[in-house]
Amino acid sequence: MKIILIGYMGSGKSAVGRRLAKVLCTTFIDLDTVISDTVGMEIPQIFNTKGEIFFRKKEQEILQQLLEDGRSFVLATGGGTPCYGAVMEALNETEDVVSVFLNVGVETLTNRLFPEKQHRPLISHLENKKDLNEFIRKHLFERNFYYLQAKLKVDANLQVDEVVSEIVLELF
Repeated sequence: MKIILIGYMGSGKSAVGRRLAKVLCTTFIDLDTVISDTVGMEIPQIFNTKGEIFFRKKEQEILQQLLEDGRSFVLATGGGTPCYGAVMEALNETEDVVSVFLNVGVETLTNRLFPEKQHRPLISHLENKKDLNEFIRKHLFERNFYYLQAKLKVDANLQVDEVVSEIVLELF
C-alpha cells in the first residue's frame, strides 16, 4: 500500500509521514527531498533559477514514477502537489494508493508557520501574523477543492502520535 499525505504547508506531512512509516514498518519518502536530490538544488533555488513550471513538471514526473513503483511506502507531498495537473485523479485511481488529507485549521497553521516563515519562499515576504493568516485563508480556499478529494480526511490539529493513530484506525 502507498499512503500519500497531502495538505497545506505546516500541516505535518513530513512529521506524520515519518512516524506513520515507522509504525507501519515501511519506507518514508519526502517528495520535495527526492526532487531536490534529483535536480541537485534546494526547492527555493529550483523555483528561483528554473521557475515553478519546471518544478511542477519534475514533481509530476517523479510522483508518477513513485506511483508505478511496486513498493509500499508513506509519501509526504508538497503543499501544492495535489493542485496541479491531474494529480488527485491519479492518486485516487491508482489501485494500491490511499490519499490522506491532513486537515489543519488556519490559526494552527499560522502559529506553526510564522516562526519558520523565512525558510518557506511562498510566505517569507509576509511581515506579521495577520498578513500570514490572511494569506493562508486565501490559499486554503483555493487549494481545499483538491485536498478534499482525498480518500481519507484526518484532523491534524492534534499531536503527531494522535494523527498517526487516527490514520491507522481509519486504514485498518
